[in-house]
Amino acid sequence: MTGTLAAIGAGLAVIGAGIGIGVIGGKAMDAIARQPEASGDIRGAMIIMAAFVEGAALIAILLSIFITG
Repeated sequence: MTGTLAAIGAGLAVIGAGIGIGVIGGKAMDAIARQPEASGDIRGAMIIMAAFVEGAALIAILLSIFITG
């Protein structure tokens, strides 16, 4: 039973991270389309935020495995 709960928790973390990174990428593309001269700054901020979301997802996956295991 605990393995199933860990798998559900890890799956939810991955789904959430995928949605979050997709939203970040979409909003960044909208911002670049509106203001192309700021594309370097927008791209840098997008990469940093995607890394934060990915780190939070990794922590959530590890916690779901360690707490239920």
